Amino acid sequence: MPKAVFIEANGGEYEVDVAVGQTLMEAATDNMIDGIVGECGGVCSCATCHVYVDAEWLAKLPPADDLEESMIDVARDPMDNSRLSCQIEMTEELDGIIVRLPVSQF
Repeated sequence: MPKAVFIEANGGEYEVDVAVGQTLMEAATDNMIDGIVGECGGVCSCATCHVYVDAEWLAKLPPADDLEESMIDVARDPMDNSRLSCQIEMTEELDGIIVRLPVSQF
């Protein structure tokens, strides 16, 4: 099963199994990763699953659509590599993806 690595702002690192087709937000909430809340349930209407995708993985993702971009704009400390983890669906190609969590979502 593919894996994703979540790195907290304080350096805590968690490697979790993510089924192909599952979103990183779902995997994070299933594994109780602090900092990923997913208040909207993954429908791209909040920014409580905001992450920073490591550069080597960013190009492997489809680009953010307009809705995701508008939600990223209201996230805390958005950067060029910001994405919403509810919009990142696991594929075999993303095995090992590394995402970093902002200092605080709220």
